[in-house]
Amino acid sequence: MPARRGEKLREHILWTAKDVFLEAGFERTSMDVVAQRAETSKRSLYAHFPSKDALFSGVVSLVRELYLDRLGSPEDYVTAERADPADALVRYCGRLLQLLLWSSSLRTLRMGIAEAERVPEISSGYYEAVFEAPMARIGAYACRAWNLTQQEAREVAEILVGRTVYPDLLQGLLGVREPIAERPDEATLAADVDLDRIAASVRRILPDAPAS
Repeated sequence: MPARRGEKLREHILWTAKDVFLEAGFERTSMDVVAQRAETSKRSLYAHFPSKDALFSGVVSLVRELYLDRLGSPEDYVTAERADPADALVRYCGRLLQLLLWSSSLRTLRMGIAEAERVPEISSGYYEAVFEAPMARIGAYACRAWNLTQQEAREVAEILVGRTVYPDLLQGLLGVREPIAERPDEATLAADVDLDRIAASVRRILPDAPAS
C-alpha cells in the first residue's frame, strides 16, 4: 500500500486518534501510541498536530462533522409516505437521541466533559455542534412549518430537546441505561428510541400539529 501523505495522512491520523482517545481517555493517550497505531512517524504526527491538545481538537472537529452529517435537518425526514411536518420533527428528534445514545457518542461526550475545564474552547465547540446546531435546525424548521416567530421557534426547540433528549441522554451518560452498541441506523430508529413519547411531546408543545 502506498504511503499516505498530506491530507490523506492527516485524516488517517484523526481516525486512528479517535479510536485511541475513546479507548484510553485523554490523559492516558500518548502521541507515541497514536503514531504507532497510525503506522506513521512521530515527526509526521507532530507536523500535522504539534500537541496532544491540537490532536484532540482535530478529533472533536471530525466527530462533530460526522455527527451533523448523519443527523441532517428535519426536512430530510419528510418523505412521500411521511409528509406530515410533525412526524418529520418527531423522527428528527428521535434520530438526534439515537445518535447521542450510541456508545461511541457517549464516550466522546464523557471525555469532553472531563476535559471541559482544561480546554473549554474544545468542549464548547462540541456542545455547539451536538446541541446548539440541532436546536437551530429545529427552530428554523418550526418557523417555516408552523409560521412561528424566531423567538417562538427557539423556545419550542429548547423545550422539545429538553423533554425528548436530555432525560435519556443523562441516563446514558451515567450508565443507567444501556447504550446503543452498534452505529445507529435510521432503519432501526423505532426500535432504539421511544418515538411515541417524542410524538406526545411534539403535540403538547405544538398543539395544532397533526398527530404523527
